[in-house]
Amino acid sequence: MKRQNVRTLSLIICTFTYLLIGAAVFDSLESDFEIENRRNLRERERKIREKYNITDEHFEKIRINVIKSKPYQAGTQWKFSGALYFSLVVVAVIGYGHSTPKTVSGKLFCMGYALAGIPLCIIMFQSVGERLNTFMSYGLKQIKKCFRLKKTEVSQTDLIFVTMNLSTIIVAVGALIFSHYEGWEYIDSLYYCFITLTTIGFGDYVALQKKDKVQTHYYAFSLLFILFGLTVISAAMNLLVLRFLTLNSEDERRDELEAAIAAQNAVHLEGDVITGNAGVVGNAQERPDFQETLSVCSCSCNKWRSARDKIYGATNNPTRTKSFMSNNVTTTKEDNNSETDSFLLWQRSKRASF
Repeated sequence: MKRQNVRTLSLIICTFTYLLIGAAVFDSLESDFEIENRRNLRERERKIREKYNITDEHFEKIRINVIKSKPYQAGTQWKFSGALYFSLVVVAVIGYGHSTPKTVSGKLFCMGYALAGIPLCIIMFQSVGERLNTFMSYGLKQIKKCFRLKKTEVSQTDLIFVTMNLSTIIVAVGALIFSHYEGWEYIDSLYYCFITLTTIGFGDYVALQKKDKVQTHYYAFSLLFILFGLTVISAAMNLLVLRFLTLNSEDERRDELEAAIAAQNAVHLEGDVITGNAGVVGNAQERPDFQETLSVCSCSCNKWRSARDKIYGATNNPTRTKSFMSNNVTTTKEDNNSETDSFLLWQRSKRASF
């Protein structure tokens, strides 16, 4: 089995195993808390109903109204600033879900807008990420020259290390700033930054949703954080994908080299090739240059032949083998007859001399 097939199968098995492990861990961590939290919420709901004497029907209406009014806590969402933030969330494939189109025309436009904007945004992030990798490669090369290192070439591993560290710095600094402006705990802010830049976008934590008026510089920082952070992440992803493709190319080149070496040791037999590693290739197109005769020489002198000498191959053709044997028998008879005639002529000349 080829190395590429083995790697692909290994990746599939590892992915499904990773999913199973994740399901088991999340089950153990969150299931008990979910049951306890649901019990507490039901208890609060019962107390509120008893205190204000609310019927089940009215309470359900209040619940629906509260859920629908949650996106409007930060004011009007569809003014230009909010719409710009929503557009970025759509084309960056984050999808918080904090606000969604409600009108039919808005839903139709959102589908068309995402259909054209998502590929455009992905290509833009990848292109800028490639330029960023080029810039970092140049910078690392200059740094190595400044330290007078013997090896100044920058490898993919070096770039991956730098981009990963840069991504970590962006997430850590962004979490610190969001924690300050949003009033979140640092771990919650760190969680928000990671979920945003990996385009998971659960929507449980969303920036720019405070009731107070959002400051302009904080609004600009939130947009730039998403744009620059996704660019760095794209640069790291490009390097990882390129590394994987390089491994596949190396394996293909190695397979081609092994096939070429095996072809040099191949024996041609009526369209089938028996390679040096006992593999059989059917319907081969290679044929010997000359097949008029059958070579049965067992010595190694054939490798010293000149370029003008004919090359004879082994063929499993009974007709040609028979023809060769008959030709050899005829040639042998002619040689014997000529030797006999020469002997008789020599005897006659001897008698004439006497």
